[in-house]
Amino acid sequence: MNLFDWNKPAAIPPTVSGGNKGTGELGEEVAANFLIARGYRIVERNFRCKGGEVDIIARDPGDKSLVFIEVKARRGLSYGVPQLAVTPFKQRQISKAALTWLLKNKLLDTNARFDVIAILLHTDGQHAIDHIKNAFDVAY
Repeated sequence: MNLFDWNKPAAIPPTVSGGNKGTGELGEEVAANFLIARGYRIVERNFRCKGGEVDIIARDPGDKSLVFIEVKARRGLSYGVPQLAVTPFKQRQISKAALTWLLKNKLLDTNARFDVIAILLHTDGQHAIDHIKNAFDVAY
């Protein structure tokens, strides 16, 4: 898949509070609504542990696997496409958090994968969303 292949935009209100935190919060809300509209069931949001964080944990409607999702949102392309911010270091942090979550919930034998949802936020609410399934393998 090309980095500039974007899915259809989601109809989400365009409110973006200031700064990176506001961009991230809006991006996560857009991503959660995008997933719900496609039949995913959100299990947990913003799971944090000593090793890292997972933005969204959801169940895939097709094969019922657990999906650990990293959301990256940008207001423009001046820093490159959002998905490029999921560096190997970030992948290790997400992997550690996912393994901690699976252990905590006694689900180590469950099928799971890592997805990235990259979002370009637009002031008109017509956000560009790229859902990259199986974006990376577990890293530690």
